[in-house]
Amino acid sequence: MSSLPTRTATLYRMVTDTHVCPYGLKARHLLRQAGYTVEDRPLTTREATDRFKAEHGVTTTPQVFIAGERVGGYDDLRRRLGRTVPDPKAVSYRPVAAVFCMTALMALAASQAAYGTPLTVRAGEWFIAFSMCVLAILKLQNVETFSSMFLGYDLLARTWVPYASIYPYAEALAGLLMAAGVLTWLSVPVALVIGGIGAVSVFKAVYLDRRELTCACVGGGSNVPLGFVSLTENLMMVAMAVWMAAMAL
Repeated sequence: MSSLPTRTATLYRMVTDTHVCPYGLKARHLLRQAGYTVEDRPLTTREATDRFKAEHGVTTTPQVFIAGERVGGYDDLRRRLGRTVPDPKAVSYRPVAAVFCMTALMALAASQAAYGTPLTVRAGEWFIAFSMCVLAILKLQNVETFSSMFLGYDLLARTWVPYASIYPYAEALAGLLMAAGVLTWLSVPVALVIGGIGAVSVFKAVYLDRRELTCACVGGGSNVPLGFVSLTENLMMVAMAVWMAAMAL
């Protein structure tokens, strides 16, 4: 009984004392997953890496060879195997979806711990408060980048530029106070102001002016399109402020 021929791929990847190429590891995993036996050829010094690039006329590693044919790097390998190659410039709602899904689960977990059941009114309040806090964290990672993007559409920031840098701190403060259920007299007006101005700004930019912009809601490094998601973030803050004000009366 003859055995099936073994599919073999040769992989050249950079592996030094100070750097292990992550795409080399990904390429090796992808090849093994596709049923290839991998001849792993680590390039253990910078000199060896540079020499390999010069010999093969390439500018990057890893490099994959199948049946003597150079396939290319990691993205080229994905294409060869029929896998999609993510476009780093493509718009995506994934960052916002990840935030809201995680904060919803956090709110349910906190409610379970505090009240013995995940389904409480407080869980709904915590969901919005936790979302505000996490979104503020993402903005605070790089306030300069966030503020530059925010200035593209926020009406108050375009009139008073420092507001663009203040916004993440104000959102974080309101979210923390709402999560704790304290100082309602402070959290409510802060959330009303930033949420109200934000909602009007987004509505004007997207639905009246018909501008296609990138949303700064998850920080300055995302490709989330400005629109419904950012409007929702602001309306959530407004709704939470109105709710907490009503509960305080």
